[in-house]
Amino acid sequence: MKKPLFCLLLLLGAISTWAQEHPEPKTLSIGAAAPAFSLKGTDGKTYTLGSFAKAKVLAIVFSCNHCPTAQAYEERIKQLTKDYVPKQVAVVVISPNSPKAVNLGELGYTEMSDTYEEMQLRAKQHGFNFPYLYDGDNQQVSLAYGPIATPHAFIFDEARKLRYSGRLDSKEKPGTGQAEDIRGAIDAVLAHKEVPNPVQKTFGCSVKWAWKDEWNKKIHEEWAKRPVSLDTMDAAGIKQLLRNDGDKLRLINIWATWCGPCIQELPEFINTDRMYRERDFEFITITTDSPEKMAKALAQLKKLEASNKNYLYSGSDKYQLIEAVDPAWQGALPYTVLVEPGGKIVFRQQGAVNMLELRKAIVENKLIGRYY
Repeated sequence: MKKPLFCLLLLLGAISTWAQEHPEPKTLSIGAAAPAFSLKGTDGKTYTLGSFAKAKVLAIVFSCNHCPTAQAYEERIKQLTKDYVPKQVAVVVISPNSPKAVNLGELGYTEMSDTYEEMQLRAKQHGFNFPYLYDGDNQQVSLAYGPIATPHAFIFDEARKLRYSGRLDSKEKPGTGQAEDIRGAIDAVLAHKEVPNPVQKTFGCSVKWAWKDEWNKKIHEEWAKRPVSLDTMDAAGIKQLLRNDGDKLRLINIWATWCGPCIQELPEFINTDRMYRERDFEFITITTDSPEKMAKALAQLKKLEASNKNYLYSGSDKYQLIEAVDPAWQGALPYTVLVEPGGKIVFRQQGAVNMLELRKAIVENKLIGRYY
């Protein structure tokens, strides 16, 4: 057998074995009983199917933190909960995603990923009035229900038989829909009627199954191959950078190899760049190391795989640099600014930044946004 054909057969065999070991989850069928669960909520409590035994209808929505579609439906789920809890309807949201299967490039519409701790933060910040449960460790509950995307709703009757599966409504953009499909299904079940269209397709981000983290590894390998460079720039050039004559939101971090806090936070700046790089966003570093230390600074950047734009201030007068960057800067390192096209600084921080606050400022800027 020729070697290329033999290799192809080996590859196909490996793919077949992988598919057998990790089959695509099957979505729960209409009429099926609700699978049991025991999951921790963001409030620290453990919830089971029995926790909602008194409800006439149980609405389970599989959703998450990071997906732009999921975020677009959060307020609708809150309003649904407010409107239907008095009618003895329980609304529960479960995050099915494995955090290790979510790569940085998928976080371009959010400041948070899907860890339990980040779920707690989001639930608190957005005032979730429903239990928000975490299934990201072993995903056994999500496998039993089989959500296709986030969000994906499942409506169960009093006997906990599935009566509806699918979208909340067909209008993704916030303010254009009121979860009409899921409301109609709940109303039908409450009235002991058949749901007219019990199965609907659902649109959103795919579920991040733990065994699909191979893509993450490939992305990291690709990032590691990108070239890292360091160029020099004088005060006039830096002043031009701050004018931001481009059309992207520009994040600039001023650092130095001798600055401990700078080195400690640089990796998270690199991660931030990877989150938003495919949006209207760019990240630039400026080191204040002297020109004779350029090799050392470049080595640090290569170690971090900083394939963004990097500059070393070539002037001898650091006060010219300070004025060129931001007259409000008092001179301490690190220093960070977020600059809109036209030169307006919309975020500035002397000293280490709160990365969550910075990312929130980025994603909520008019040039970026949380939704498609």
